[in-house]
Amino acid sequence: MKKDRILIIGACGQIGTELTMALMKQYGPEYIIAADILPEAPGLKNYICLDVLDHPRLENVVREYSVTQIYLLAAMLSAKGEMQADTAWKLNVQSLLSVLKIARSNEVEKVFWPSSIAVFGPGAPRYNCPQHTAAEPLTVYGISKKAGEYWCNYYFEKYGVDVRSIRFPGLISHAIAPGGGTTDYAVEIFHGALKNGRYDCFLEEDNCLPMMYMPDAVRAILELMRVPKEKISIRTSYNLSAMSFAPCDLAAEIKKHLPDFRISYVPDYRNVIARGWPGSIKDDAARLDWQWRPEYDLQTMTADMFEHLSDKRGNGLPKPPMAKQDYPDFPIDNYVFTQSV
Repeated sequence: MKKDRILIIGACGQIGTELTMALMKQYGPEYIIAADILPEAPGLKNYICLDVLDHPRLENVVREYSVTQIYLLAAMLSAKGEMQADTAWKLNVQSLLSVLKIARSNEVEKVFWPSSIAVFGPGAPRYNCPQHTAAEPLTVYGISKKAGEYWCNYYFEKYGVDVRSIRFPGLISHAIAPGGGTTDYAVEIFHGALKNGRYDCFLEEDNCLPMMYMPDAVRAILELMRVPKEKISIRTSYNLSAMSFAPCDLAAEIKKHLPDFRISYVPDYRNVIARGWPGSIKDDAARLDWQWRPEYDLQTMTADMFEHLSDKRGNGLPKPPMAKQDYPDFPIDNYVFTQSV
């Protein structure tokens, strides 16, 4: 039986870091090709420095390694995308189109591409936002994700490309630093609490948003990619839910672990972005089609974050395997290979 060969594009990003480890455990390191824009990634077997916008090079990699699955995690996120709109659009959309074209013309059996709750806007219900509703994104990131959803559906309907997608809420991870997302406060706050005992939040205290802990996100991807093709009813992107909370809720939970923790609120342009998104979403289709169930809520996520970050007290935010400062002449500013909202 032919073994899957899996290409992960954005392997050093927020999802990619933990997903790559999970896929190595599931398939074996020799069957995983990890790729990112960074020149090196110590500790990653079969690592390739790859610009996802270099279509010929990407196709050569797929052919050389006989890739059967592609996980495309490259994206410029919501907050950073507003500052570099043209670059964000090019990276977020052109990378997907390249992967879909390559998947169609080569023996790629499955593609995973993450979307985001950023596809929604003020016209969507504020709470319990359903799978199918008005989608009026207000950011370049959200617009690019909505366009990408329809490209995924188009390539499935017209060419039979088995591309699968999840609309992720804000993602929380202890493994890597935030990458320019509007929901990144929910990661930064833990590091501020441990290092300084305080945090200045860029969202208003009651700005409720859907969130998810990274172990649940990784498990959701693995589960979705194992589902038989005929069980997939959504070929744009599945809503996915785990928990919803506001900064004040998270701060209160952190105080249970660090009673002296203090938070202040200094809303900026990211607060405006977040106000345009739903405060909670419904994921009926995911629960029906592949029996999705989250394992972490606010309490268990917070406890687990502190457990993993306790040995980093005073060391500040973690950084990727290779960060910009390690290669000052490398144009990494244009490429943020991660995923959040």
